Amino acid sequence: MDTKEAETPEAETPEAETPEAETPEAETPEAETPEAETPEAETPEAETPEAETPEAETPEAETPEAETPEEAEELLAQLAESSLFSGLGRGALRRVAGLGTVEQVKYNEFLFREGDEGDKVYLILDGAIRISRQVPGMGEEALAVLRSGSAFGEMVLIDGSPRSADALGHEASTLFVIEKEQLERLMFVDRTLASELLWKMVRILAQRLRATNDKMTFLSVTGRF
Repeated sequence: MDTKEAETPEAETPEAETPEAETPEAETPEAETPEAETPEAETPEAETPEAETPEAETPEAETPEAETPEEAEELLAQLAESSLFSGLGRGALRRVAGLGTVEQVKYNEFLFREGDEGDKVYLILDGAIRISRQVPGMGEEALAVLRSGSAFGEMVLIDGSPRSADALGHEASTLFVIEKEQLERLMFVDRTLASELLWKMVRILAQRLRATNDKMTFLSVTGRF
């Protein structure tokens, strides 16, 4: 006898419902609105008024009056008759005249003193200049009184040594004054002029040496030496 196997009904396994994973909604960060910075009110600094320093008034340089043609001709004539510039051609005299200035000196006003640096050459146009030295225990000893047409201070062009004596106004005088550097520059450029001036200076120095010898002889003879 066939035994029928009891068919066991398969239990239907209910499918487990997989709960859907809830995807958390991404929280969108709220954009932070930057707080508007309230600018601090700038307190204007009290401006301290600067003390105005009064500007020093610069004295205006006096512009020398323009030389008239007559004055220019007179100066050339005086240069041509002077001990230092006589014999120079008219062109050379004009160049020399263009270097110097006309200056006034008062009575007993010093132009330079013994030991001063030599930086100028002088020509007497009018008046008189006294060349002297101070002798200890005796005071001033006049060596010479130079008058119109005479030049002095020219030794600086030869040896550049300090002044060997004082020079002062023997009376109110008018001088033609040339800066040493200006005259040296002209002599460097114009060799003919330089040669003539150097010979003039040699003659002037020889004359002064003779005058000094005569004075020494006189003092020796009279017993005043």
